[in-house]
Amino acid sequence: MALSLVSLRHPTDRARHPIHREIQAQVAYLPEYLHDEPARTIAAWRRARRLPGFKTARQRWLKDLARDPSRNRVRRFGQACVLADELPASIRHIHAHFLHTPASVARYAALMRGLTWSVSAHAKDIWTTPEWEKREKLADASWAVTCTEVGCAHLAALAPGASSVGLVYHGIDVERFAAPAAPANGCDGSAEERPVRLLSVGRAVEKKGYGDLLAALALLPPDLHWRFTHIGGGELRHRLQQQAQALGLGPRIQWLGPQPQPAVLEEYRRADIFLLASRIAADGDRDGLPNVLMEAQSQRLACVATRVSAVPELIEDGATGLLVAPGDAEGLAGAILALSRDPARRHALGRAGEVRVRRHFGHEAGIDRLIERLKL
Repeated sequence: MALSLVSLRHPTDRARHPIHREIQAQVAYLPEYLHDEPARTIAAWRRARRLPGFKTARQRWLKDLARDPSRNRVRRFGQACVLADELPASIRHIHAHFLHTPASVARYAALMRGLTWSVSAHAKDIWTTPEWEKREKLADASWAVTCTEVGCAHLAALAPGASSVGLVYHGIDVERFAAPAAPANGCDGSAEERPVRLLSVGRAVEKKGYGDLLAALALLPPDLHWRFTHIGGGELRHRLQQQAQALGLGPRIQWLGPQPQPAVLEEYRRADIFLLASRIAADGDRDGLPNVLMEAQSQRLACVATRVSAVPELIEDGATGLLVAPGDAEGLAGAILALSRDPARRHALGRAGEVRVRRHFGHEAGIDRLIERLKL
């Protein structure tokens, strides 16, 4: 089965990760903004108008535009015209990797070309897409999959046939995250020269809960010696750094910004505890099944996280990690303190977490299920 890759956006990450060098398929890029490539867009629109399904696609788009009169909705239709015009004749099916904008482009283009289409849904695209749009897309799509039980149940309740929505955990490539050879650190935070090393990897955005995490760190007792490292960019990073300074935490925190995957792996292996304080953002956005938790557990790293979305599907509280309520800074501080003082317990949780991730959250099973579906 041959796959063609089409992207709505050009890369923004300056780092080239090792996995990027393994992608063999050529990637085609649609106009990211229609005004960037007006000649290409207009020519594609003129040719797309002659496609047998263009009128149906245009009617569907106009109905959507009436409920969502946004520039983004206009852009989606323009990108769909380019996609429908430029798709090779050999293409039989379109699969979109997110339920919001990519699914809209795939849906309109599939209608124009008379093709079937399907979609993978994840987190933000599920929880911030209007219900009317989810219902209509699920009704039009041949099938849909999502990577969490909570997301699957939500979409199945909106779909015309529950069997059209399936659960496929995305998982991680466990071979890429081989278990660490070095034994875990046995420090308990009692000595200043051997602080407990805390780590979090994630974008500095509302749903990641880093404000709650900083509040929790400020509650730790003064006789506990610790250092915290954050990896990731995000629009709230500067505000969080200011919050850390105001709380008197500045000297104990290292802000590394975005890092390539090998550097992230090294930080997992240096850390004693991994922290992720996810919460539901004001616009409904939330994590799905955070890759960073699976990656951290693959390195036998004890994790403290919050009961949000699919996190409890991965972490069994008290068995493979510790879970607290979202927004509960005191509960988060208590969990961090307990594991900091008890190296044996965090080692046990780390080992149990690694076994669970390698047994149930490897990516091969999910890829196999998608391949079977895409064979159509």
